[in-house]
Amino acid sequence: MKRWAIAAIIYVLAVTGGYTIYDVYFNKEEVTHGEAAVHEEAAEVEKHGEVAGHGHEGGEEETGEVKTNFEYHEGKVTIALEDVNGKPVNKLEINHEKLLHLIVVNDHLDQYYHLHPEKMGEGKFEIAHELKEGAYKAFIDIKPEKLIYHVNPVAFTVGEQQDTHGHNSLKADPTLTKTVDGKTVEMAVSSFAAGKPVTLDFKMSGALEPYLGAAGHVVILDESASQYLHVHPLNENEPKFETQFDQPGIYKIWAEFKQDGKVRVFPYVIEVK
Repeated sequence: MKRWAIAAIIYVLAVTGGYTIYDVYFNKEEVTHGEAAVHEEAAEVEKHGEVAGHGHEGGEEETGEVKTNFEYHEGKVTIALEDVNGKPVNKLEINHEKLLHLIVVNDHLDQYYHLHPEKMGEGKFEIAHELKEGAYKAFIDIKPEKLIYHVNPVAFTVGEQQDTHGHNSLKADPTLTKTVDGKTVEMAVSSFAAGKPVTLDFKMSGALEPYLGAAGHVVILDESASQYLHVHPLNENEPKFETQFDQPGIYKIWAEFKQDGKVRVFPYVIEVK
C-alpha cells in the first residue's frame, strides 16, 4: 500500500477516535452536572421547603412571612393572619399557654393591656375589649410554625382622629419601687448600659402564683413604642428576667405578677445610656 493511502487511513481513525472520546467525556460531564443540579435542588427543598415556582404537595406551609390584619370596631378586636399568598395561617406554637398574645398601649404609654384573643376560624382571632377614645398601638405576639414573623407595632385610633403625641415626656423614675393594690414590688436593674445583657430582678412580699406558666411576664417598649420586647423569667419559680437594650433612650417596663388570685401590672420607666 502506498504511503499516502496509509496516511489517509491513520487520519480518519484519529478524527473518529477524537469525536468518540469528546462525546463520551463531555456528554458524561453534562449528565453529571445535571444530576448534581437536581440533587442540589432536592437538598434545598428538604432544607427550606418547596422551591419557589414549583408545585407544593403534602399541605405544608411554605417558608415565607406572616401578614397580620388588625381591626378594632365597636369594642371588638379582630385579627386575621395570612401568608404571602393570602392563605390563612393556622399553625401556631403555644407560647406560655396561649396561641396569641396581644399587647395594646395608648400613645401616652399610660394605658396598657395584655389580651389573649380566641381563635374563631382559620387564621382568625377575636376578643371583646372596650377602649377609650385615643390613639393606640397593638403588638401581635405569635410563633408561627415554619414561617418568619417579626412583631411590629400596628397603629390604630378609637373615635375621632387624634393629634400625634410627642413621646419625649417620659422621664426615668427616681425610684424603682412601685405599689399597686397594696402590693409593693421593687425592681433591681443590673446595668443601664446599651448593648449589654441586663438582668431585671424583682423583689416582693408574699408568694407568687404561676401566671401563664411562668413566675411573671415583662413587656418593654421604647418611648416611641416602636421597639418591642416580651421577656420571660429565667426559671419558673423566680421573678428574674434577662434582656438587652440595643439603643440608648427611655424605656417603659410593665411587669406582670399574680398574687392572691389577681394579676397586677407594675410600670417602671428607666433610661438606658
